[in-house]
Amino acid sequence: MTVISLRKNVPLAPVTAPAAAMRSCELPARSVDNCAWAPVLTRKRKKHKLRFMRCILFAVLLSTTLSLHAKEIVIRAARILDGRGHEVRQAGVVVDDSKIVRIDPHPKRADIDLGDRTLMPGGIDTHVHIGWHFDKNGRSNDDGTGETPEEYALFAAENAAATVRGGVTTVQSLGAAIDKTIREFSERNSLPMPRILTSVEQVTDSKLTPDQLREAVRRIKSEGADVVKIFASQSIRSGGGPTMSQEQMDAACGEAKKLGLRVAVHAHGPESVRRSVLAGCTSIEHGALLDQATLDFIAEHGTFFDPNIDLVFRNYFENKAHFIGIGNYTDEGFAQMQKAVPKALNVFQMGLETKGLKMVFGTDAVAGSHGRNFEELIYRVQKGGQDPMQAIISATSLAAESLGLGDRIGSIAPGYEADLIALDGDPLRDITALERVAFVMKGGRVVRFIPSAR
Repeated sequence: MTVISLRKNVPLAPVTAPAAAMRSCELPARSVDNCAWAPVLTRKRKKHKLRFMRCILFAVLLSTTLSLHAKEIVIRAARILDGRGHEVRQAGVVVDDSKIVRIDPHPKRADIDLGDRTLMPGGIDTHVHIGWHFDKNGRSNDDGTGETPEEYALFAAENAAATVRGGVTTVQSLGAAIDKTIREFSERNSLPMPRILTSVEQVTDSKLTPDQLREAVRRIKSEGADVVKIFASQSIRSGGGPTMSQEQMDAACGEAKKLGLRVAVHAHGPESVRRSVLAGCTSIEHGALLDQATLDFIAEHGTFFDPNIDLVFRNYFENKAHFIGIGNYTDEGFAQMQKAVPKALNVFQMGLETKGLKMVFGTDAVAGSHGRNFEELIYRVQKGGQDPMQAIISATSLAAESLGLGDRIGSIAPGYEADLIALDGDPLRDITALERVAFVMKGGRVVRFIPSAR
């Protein structure tokens, strides 16, 4: 067996364990970690593309190197959080190829020793827009307008790389056609990208008849979507009022269920949420204007709730100059978002006290926020008052359940995908440890590793 060495004048060398592979390659983790994946608006476009492609090359080489290993490898850490509410200390996780074999409470060796770090399942963000970016003019661009397909794909790949390096190993992108291209590369597991589920497009036209909505759902299914995204209400920038009738929601959600598709519904207020829940949708996205009675209603029906309460708003405010003047990103639209911030936080806090409510982690990440996903989870704990362990569960095993993948990802357990991250620190005692991602493994391949200081 051989590995690729990135050193100059160093021949290819045989290895039998990942530790040896890492020793044979000086650049891998640090080189990939230091690549500027996120777009830098002031950089010359050609220079940026060249650097990005070099980073892609390094990532491919790293993935190749660290995938050539002994049959089983052992990853040891001071703390292991399994994603289901349990903590194990000074133990190891045994990985075989792309799958977790077991947690070993007394490992006799460590192929990857994470020292005093915390090992946990990779994060799962149930609501992103992976292709949404700032273009070469610094303007928000969510569909590649004015760009070549290659440029658009590179921007989406940048966002995907930033996301996985930030500790999120699975995302649900809701949704654009470019998601399919990125999903295909993600499935190859050769580039630094999270697992991607996508709706391919969004159903937004409230003038569609029930039959037309059924037809739209069938078309989305034929395009390879994993989920259907429907707007049952206006944007919060336009007031958040209902846009779809009960008959329309029944038609769309009923057809999706018949075809085996989940449905994620954009809905802000009580009426649009009730219609969506009655129609049998899978999840409610946003819900910034809900009351306690509606939260109880969601819980009673077992519908998942994905509130986006911080990052999406803060990112818009921080990058207002890049969004203003596009569609409903007007001064009035920004004023509406400012008003929604305390309301969304209040809804989240009510949700924490709502018995049986399945509240999952999602950010609505758009241009400017990819790779910052865990900032939302930190806010939920620090400002929202969520218990750190419950926050982690919402971003791992519970999020996986909401995506219909509860038996594959989101937990450190036998047979699950080896999607793992390590943090500097203990997030149960300091939730900001989520900002210090030092190790990322997706599907058994290491895509980020910062060695511990000795």
